Amino acid sequence: MAEADRLSAARQVLAEAESAASAAAPRSAGPGTAESGADPASVARRIVLRQLAMGPRTRRQLEDKLRDRGCAPEVAASVLDRMGEVGLVDDEAFAEMFVRSRQETKGLAAVALRRELRDKGVADEVVDAALEEIDPEREKDQARALVVRRLRTMRGLDRDVQTRRLAGFLARKGYGSGVSFQVIREALDDLPEHARD
Repeated sequence: MAEADRLSAARQVLAEAESAASAAAPRSAGPGTAESGADPASVARRIVLRQLAMGPRTRRQLEDKLRDRGCAPEVAASVLDRMGEVGLVDDEAFAEMFVRSRQETKGLAAVALRRELRDKGVADEVVDAALEEIDPEREKDQARALVVRRLRTMRGLDRDVQTRRLAGFLARKGYGSGVSFQVIREALDDLPEHARD
């Protein structure tokens, strides 16, 4: 029973501390600005941790968020440097995870992955390192699988229409025209509706 009392007392102290902290914390000066009067580093830390709780982020994405919230650049840099030291902000790990995830879930090719990583602010050398693991043959197999899946929705269409639509689909996924047309031609040749007499 003594342990239950300690637990109850700890919960009460925690609740009091949280309510005191929220009562003492000044309200933000306006939308998008950092809280005035509070320690800027702790405000920045809370913003970064909230962002990371939602999902992995690049350093630039976090810098942009801190800037939008009114954090001073030197405070943002200091907080992000510290987060990097402890491994919470790591563009290399982000890029590797992003490439693996987008390839598996969306079937993106290296070109599209490179574009998305650059848009997220990942440095070119980090992007190159993450993309060098992509096997061209695996990428071609992935394009084949995407075409086969998409062809299921295109039964009965003219071969030229199917080719045009599939080429556009693969181009949006980042596949080059050489790979795209080879894979499309092979898939269409295998269809009974396009079999040559």
